[in-house]
Amino acid sequence: MAIRVPMASPDISDAEVQAVVETLRTPTLSIGPRLEAFERAAAAVAGVEWGIGVNSGTSGLHLCIIAAGVGDGDMVITTPFSFIASANCILYERGVPVFVDVDPATGNIDPHLVSSAVADLTRGGVSADRWLPPALRGIRRPAGRLRALLPVHAFGQPADMDPLLDTARNADLVVIEDACEAIGAAYKERPAGSLGDAAVFAFYPNKQVTTGEGGMVVTNREPWAHLLRSLRNQGRDVFDGWLNHTRLGYNYRLDELSAALGLVQVSRLEQLLAKRARVAAWYNERLASLELIETPRNVPTTTHMSWFVYVVRIVPPARRDTVVHLLAERGIPSRPYFTPIHLQPFYRERFGYRGGEFPVTEHLGAVSLALPFSGVMTETQVDEVCETLRDAVERSIALPATRGVSR
Repeated sequence: MAIRVPMASPDISDAEVQAVVETLRTPTLSIGPRLEAFERAAAAVAGVEWGIGVNSGTSGLHLCIIAAGVGDGDMVITTPFSFIASANCILYERGVPVFVDVDPATGNIDPHLVSSAVADLTRGGVSADRWLPPALRGIRRPAGRLRALLPVHAFGQPADMDPLLDTARNADLVVIEDACEAIGAAYKERPAGSLGDAAVFAFYPNKQVTTGEGGMVVTNREPWAHLLRSLRNQGRDVFDGWLNHTRLGYNYRLDELSAALGLVQVSRLEQLLAKRARVAAWYNERLASLELIETPRNVPTTTHMSWFVYVVRIVPPARRDTVVHLLAERGIPSRPYFTPIHLQPFYRERFGYRGGEFPVTEHLGAVSLALPFSGVMTETQVDEVCETLRDAVERSIALPATRGVSR
């Protein structure tokens, strides 16, 4: 009998359960002492001064875009190989995501291409057109200025930040780290979240640390911290009365129950990451000898990997999509990871993107496959996945390229 293997599972101990129950017995379920403690703990993980709890990583990114001053037609350079929120947050403020292709080893934004993009966009004219979305080239160029850089630490491995930071400094750009997948990671011994003007962690149930739903902005910029706390709470400032609101804000608050859960999770961070690293090591060992499967690669600048997902690449002539179907037939879930953002229907329609714009991203989008992964997986479950995957990869070569399986 096959062993049931979920795609992801949170790692919740009795301590988290007890913390939530104790919070339920208090009179404060929002904006209270547990949130303050969680904010301090998350800021300490990043090695920065301030933490601002919010109800999702997406909300945190949105607030950082506001703090960066992004407005109508302003451009933000980011990656097309990511979860869609890292680009959508720019659109929320009517900005323009300017995509730059990624490094083939890591899937993170390519700093050399970013340098070229910044130079061309700053200079303007015809040289800027090749970086803009197709629908905004020529006479329809964005009316705003290049305002920020938003790199994503994909799958828990930090982007190559030093050259990105140099480029940003020289062009007076704000740097917002999307560290939603990378809490506890380190770049050249520096914590993810400490490298830009601000960073965002996310705590969805499949993340290394979970609060169910939730996120955290971390920063050393005190004015930003005060602004973000106001924005998350309907624009109410510290000096405002109960129903007075200084600025347009949002209901992006993180409740006390989630904060209580997150506080215990952060206290267990080293253990949680170690358990995930152990599962990744089991996968690496079992898949290393398979020619048609590329296992994840850690680059030298990553001095501590924070395993968020375990993503392999299915090498042709094996077919990734056929492998997905064959695994599903055997009860093993898997996910293509990621669908390139510029090829999502909304971005095609709004910005005129077609295939061929970002070849590395599009290749990774066609071959990458996330396998079941969490810190609570057993070695037996990893064995089950790997044996099934090996068979699926071999079978995918012989089956037709369309569906490949009987339903």
